[in-house]
Amino acid sequence: MKLFDLTGKVAIVTGSSRGIGRAIVEALADHGAKVVVSSRKAEACQEVADAINARHPGAAIVVPASISSKDALQELVDETRRQLGRIDVLVCNAASNPYYGPMGGISDEQFRKILDNNVIANHWLIQMVAPEMLERGEGSIVIVSSIGGLKASPVIGAYNISKAADFQLARNLAAEFGPRQVRVNCIAPGLIRTDFAKALWENPQTLAAVTMHTPMQRIGEPEEIAGAAVFLASPASTFVTGQAIVVDGGATVGVGL
Repeated sequence: MKLFDLTGKVAIVTGSSRGIGRAIVEALADHGAKVVVSSRKAEACQEVADAINARHPGAAIVVPASISSKDALQELVDETRRQLGRIDVLVCNAASNPYYGPMGGISDEQFRKILDNNVIANHWLIQMVAPEMLERGEGSIVIVSSIGGLKASPVIGAYNISKAADFQLARNLAAEFGPRQVRVNCIAPGLIRTDFAKALWENPQTLAAVTMHTPMQRIGEPEEIAGAAVFLASPASTFVTGQAIVVDGGATVGVGL
């Protein structure tokens, strides 16, 4: 058995037109999977799929979808099955964070958007793909959470609440799906150089505060999250479920005096 071989597997990755999602979908294809590139913008997805197909002809298809629409997510799942026949791996990567600041200033609409897109949308997608995995007796579901779900923050508190909920979603579903050998895990990135997190790493004070207490003294790159996704999708992790793999350069360990 090749531990990291994904030949013959089909993977959906949401939010995969850029950043961490793009790095993950490219890495899964590099390890043999057929992949579905999905985000709201078809054109951005097509660019990623074209790059993948240039290296691995026929490996990538595009199915645009907004995670805020249950109907769009169902179409993503249905179209994947129609074109590729099955779903073996689901990576719930897409997320929203429309608000920076203390919890006292967040509007109900903003808070609901964060919870809907970062927790409930993951629940919907998993509900849609899990039945076939459970029937086959194998499958891997990965939620891209965040170390924010392990920590407090005066500026991204609502986002952190949603990411803490993702950890528990994975634990609960791991317990439910485990008897049928379907695994559910989280990846918890630290601060990564993506457009999504730009408001944090472009702020010199925030960047200095983060890296000062991080053993590796830098923030991460999107490609540095992809390996954890390949591990969790592949035969290398068949006895790993309900876990959160922290990929943060040591930020949660910290550097004390």
